[in-house]
Formats: sequence, structure tokens, C-alpha cells
Amino acid sequence: MTTRHRLAALGIAFALTGGTLAGCGGQSTESTTASVTGAAGQQLNLTANQDRVIPVKDEAAAALLPQPVRDRGTLRVGHGSGAGNAPFYFPATDDERVFIGDESDIAHLIAGALGLKLEESNTSWEGLFLGIDSGQFDLGVSNITVTEARKEKYDFATYRKDDLAVEVQESSSLTFTGPDSLSGKTVAVGSGTNQERILQRYDADLRAAGKPAITIKNYQDNTGTYAALASGQIDAYFGPNPIAAFHVAQTKGTPQATKIVGRVSGAGSSLQGLIGATTKKDSGIIRAVQAALQSTIRSGDYTKVLHRWGLDAEAVPSSEINPPGLPKNDK
Repeated sequence: MTTRHRLAALGIAFALTGGTLAGCGGQSTESTTASVTGAAGQQLNLTANQDRVIPVKDEAAAALLPQPVRDRGTLRVGHGSGAGNAPFYFPATDDERVFIGDESDIAHLIAGALGLKLEESNTSWEGLFLGIDSGQFDLGVSNITVTEARKEKYDFATYRKDDLAVEVQESSSLTFTGPDSLSGKTVAVGSGTNQERILQRYDADLRAAGKPAITIKNYQDNTGTYAALASGQIDAYFGPNPIAAFHVAQTKGTPQATKIVGRVSGAGSSLQGLIGATTKKDSGIIRAVQAALQSTIRSGDYTKVLHRWGLDAEAVPSSEINPPGLPKNDK
């Protein structure tokens, strides 16, 4: 299987220009340039040659690290993106062994500011939390929403707003102004995610009001979700805004073109959702992680990372430790 076919199987139909694509071994006989036009109109570099933003070490932030982590000299970061989940963490177009994405860049920012060597691992969404629980990962950086329930087991240092999007086929007449817009519709959502809880709450409220329910569908990955959307098996996909915006950019001008018809906060109707770097509760490193993020916000390196992935609108002015999250009674 070529890299191109593997990416297509993931539902990542990138705009490719020039060069020869690598095979499964990740080798390439020519340089390959791959890009897609982001939501802000800039070209997103999708090759293994990322020229990442690496900050200088912040001595004050590094001093907050537990001694065992300083002695080890590495920061073990887990991503729960499975085979790939653009734009968070996914294979480069010219070398499938190299994973790239905005969450990887955030992990590089944190490790760099702490003066640590970054060790990244990728697993399933469920495996990510098991890895944090067991100590396999010091930190999870994987579009994890801060929730009150999760705060009982984990500590968070925020680095991005959490906005969710309703994505439909470009030809769809569906509009979104609130839960009523999805009454009687079939909607896909990631299993076990925060957005699934919100969609389930929408459904429960509609049923309680005597209105047609939402038929909720779960697919193993975005490949299945977007295949279902393209074929009309579902009316909409309810998921993280960055994923939807990236997919809209990928499919523009194709028969599979989609659009975003509405956005909501990932923390419910009364609170702006936030995404946080996630550690095991009381592991001792969250203050160092927060200080590292603060350092990169001050230096401007954080802004550079979000801009290179078209996520400027999701920037936060500062990193917070364990801010209010999605309430427990929101499902």
C-alpha cells in the first residue's frame, strides 16, 4: 500500500503537488510537497519536514518539574489519535512513520520550554487514558476537554478553546441554531467523547419535550464517519471544530464537499470549553506544564503554532490549571 492510498483510507485526501510519494516503508526517491489550504487561507505543510517551532528552555518552568522527571530528561506524551486524526496527530504525506499535527506541535512547545527530550506515543482514545493512569505517559496532549468528572482523576493545563462543529454535505439544507435543528436527524459522533455526552443530552431533552429523537451513530474512525456522510447514511457529523474545518478544506471542490453549519462550546451552553494538557491527578508536573505553556504564550511561539495550523481563533490568552469544565450533569 502506498502512502497516498493509506492516507486516502484515513479520509485524508490531501492536495498533493510534485515529487514521488513514499511506499509503506516510508522511503521516497524524490522530495514531496504536500499541502492543503486551511480555513484561514494559508497553506498547511503536511510533509515530514515540519520545521517545528521549538522554544528556548524556561529555567523557572523547568525548576518546577519533579526531580525524577528532571533526572530522566524526557517528557513522555501520549496522543489518542489511533491511525491518524488530522489536524491533531496524523501521518505525514511523504513518510508515514512521521506523525505531525497541531497537538504534536503543542507537545514540542511544552517539552522544549522544560528543556526535556520529547517522546511521543500514539494509541487509541481509551488507551491514552489507560496510559496516563498507569504512568506510561507523563502527559496526554490530544484535544482533551476539561470536564468536572475528569478533574476528579486528572489535572489540566489549558492551551486551546474547545469548540464543536456540525458538519454536513455541501448540498444539505440542514441549518443549526440549537438542539431542535437535529431533531429527527441521524448524527455521527465519536464514541466515549465529550461531544457524545453533549449530543446525548440534546437527544434526552428532545425526547422529554415530545420531539423526534436524534439517531446517534458511532463509527470506528473518521474514515467511516465521512464515508457515511458522503453516502447520505447520516445527516451530520458532530465533532471538534478543527477536524471539521480541516475536512471542509480537504474536500472543497470535490463531490464529497462538506460545510460547517453551526458551532457550539465543548463545555455546554453556559461555559466556554477548554482543551488541556492532561496529567494523572497529583502527579506533580502540572505546574511545570502550565508554566511552560505560559512561557510560550509570552514569547509568541504558541501563537506561531496555532497560526500554522489555522487555529488562531482557538487561542487562549493564558494557560489555566483546572479551570471550570463541562458540568457533571451535562450529558
